[in-house]
Order: sequence, then C-alpha cells, then structure tokens
Amino acid sequence: MKLWYQRPREIRNLFNPAFCGLVLARGVEGFSKAVNRPMPFSLALLILPLCLHKRTREQIQEAPRAFFTKILQEHPEIRVDLARRARGLWPYTMEAFAYLMSRGAIVVDKFGCIALRDKTVRKSITGSKDTRDCQTVARSLGRKLALINDRVTIYATLGIRP
Repeated sequence: MKLWYQRPREIRNLFNPAFCGLVLARGVEGFSKAVNRPMPFSLALLILPLCLHKRTREQIQEAPRAFFTKILQEHPEIRVDLARRARGLWPYTMEAFAYLMSRGAIVVDKFGCIALRDKTVRKSITGSKDTRDCQTVARSLGRKLALINDRVTIYATLGIRP
C-alpha cells in the first residue's frame, strides 16, 4: 500500500480510513445490537464491499425490513464481482480497523470478534447523502447478518469462499 500522500486524491477521499472506519463501526453496531454479542471478524470484512458499492447499497436500502437472503434472491447481481471487490478493499478495510483500534473505538475478543466501545462513535448519522446512506446501510446490513447467525451460510450465499 502506498503512503498516504502518494495516493491519488480520489483514493484518499473515497477510502479515507476515518470514513471507512465509521462505516465498519456502524456495521458492527448493527450486528451487536441485534444479537447482543460482538461481530465475527470474517463478517466485518463484508461491510465495506457491500456498503460502498452504490448499486448494492441501493438494493439493500430498498428493502430495509427484508432478510438478507431474500435481497440476494431478488438481486443475484449483488454476487457479481463481490469477491474481487472484497479483495480489492482488503487493504482499506485493514487500514480502517487500524484507525478504529488506534482511537480505542473497537475491541477484539479472544475469539476474534469485534465489539464497538460505548460512546466512541457518535449516535447521529451526519454528512452528505452518500455518506449517510453508507452508514445507514452498514447498520442495517449488520443487523441482517446477525439474524442469519452462520458465517458459512452467509459466505456460501454470497458465492465467496472464506
């Protein structure tokens, strides 16, 4: 990964560690509130590829109360290139996790599950329409993934090998 100042301006703006960390935190928050336990690391890796991709984000946003499997059934195109996107966003996801850890916003338990610390992330969702959408979809996605309660099923449904 290039040093921060050597990256193109577009990459610095789109994959800002603070913003990506905020999106991840919203996903972890949604998961934890739904099932009252931390989010497995392997599921947290799906938050950015699903929430930052505009078309996918819109499809998840259109069905706020639908189960994740139902959304995938109605929109199988979500699976297209998801594995490639996830691999491409891996460095930015790790950078966002590092940012959250450095700020003391998340903790990782002995099982590798991630929990959001209380009062580390603002409750209100602010920003431009796109940034608000990314955050609300991340929170919703966290809840949807929590309801499935099986990482293998989630990855298999998405057509990705963990």
